[in-house]
Amino acid sequence: MAEVPVFQAGGYRYIKAVFQYSGGVAAEPGFEIERARFFKPLPLNEAYAAVEAHLKRIGRPTTAFAACELRSAAPFTEQGFIEFNKVYVQTLARWGLYQGAPGDASAVNPVARTNVCPMYGAPQASVMAAFSYTVPAPNAPRKTFILSGGGEARGGPGSFQSRIVRFNDTGAEGMRDKVEFVAKEMERRLGLLGFGWADAVCTNAYTVQNIGHLVGEALAARGACAAGLTWHYARPPVQGLEYEMDVHGAAREIIL
Repeated sequence: MAEVPVFQAGGYRYIKAVFQYSGGVAAEPGFEIERARFFKPLPLNEAYAAVEAHLKRIGRPTTAFAACELRSAAPFTEQGFIEFNKVYVQTLARWGLYQGAPGDASAVNPVARTNVCPMYGAPQASVMAAFSYTVPAPNAPRKTFILSGGGEARGGPGSFQSRIVRFNDTGAEGMRDKVEFVAKEMERRLGLLGFGWADAVCTNAYTVQNIGHLVGEALAARGACAAGLTWHYARPPVQGLEYEMDVHGAAREIIL
C-alpha cells in the first residue's frame, strides 16, 4: 500500500503522515516492537542520550527507533509547534531516520509520536516519557504496533483551527463529535497496518474535558476499550484541540 511504506533499516512499516511524525508503525516479519518507559521523564537532550545508550546496550541501531512519547509544558500555537518540530527532527536525521529538510512537507519520517501537555505536574520544557523500537523476533507470537497520537483536526488545506472538529465546543455533543472523529481515525490507522481494536494492548485518551458519558457508547461499544482505557488528564499539543488518542500494541514494556 502506498500509504504504508516499509522502513527497511528499522524493521518496520509506517503510515506516511506529516514531516514531524508518521501516523503509526508496525513491526515487519522477523521483528517485534518493544516499549521502554522512563521511570521519570527526561529532558529531550538527556532522553536522546539515554535512547542511544539503551539501543547500543541491546545491540540495536538508532534506526530501530520507531516511536516516542513526549510531554510538553503547554499547548503550542500552530507556528510554535512547527518551530518545535523543526528542531525535534534534527535528532531523527542524525540517527538516520528523517530524510529531508526540517519542516519540508515532502520529507520522509517513519517515526510515530505522541506529544501531550499534562494539566498538572507539567514539565518546564518538553520531555520524553517513553520510546519504542524494534528487536529481532523470528518467532514472534503476535504482530506488534504503535499508533501516533491523533487529535480532532481534519486533514487538508486551510488553517489549523478551521479544520478542528467543533472548534471551541466542549459541550456534551461537541465532545461526542470530537471523540467519535478521533476513534474513527484510530480505526483507519489500525486497518492500514493490518490490525483492529482487539489487537490493542493499551488504548490511551488525552483530554481535560469530561468524557465519562462517552466512554461506553462512543468508545467501548465500538471495541476501543477491549484492553481498557487509560485516561491521561492532559491536553493535546496544539491550541484549540481538546481530545487525543493513541493505541499501543507492543510485545512487552520495560521501565528504565
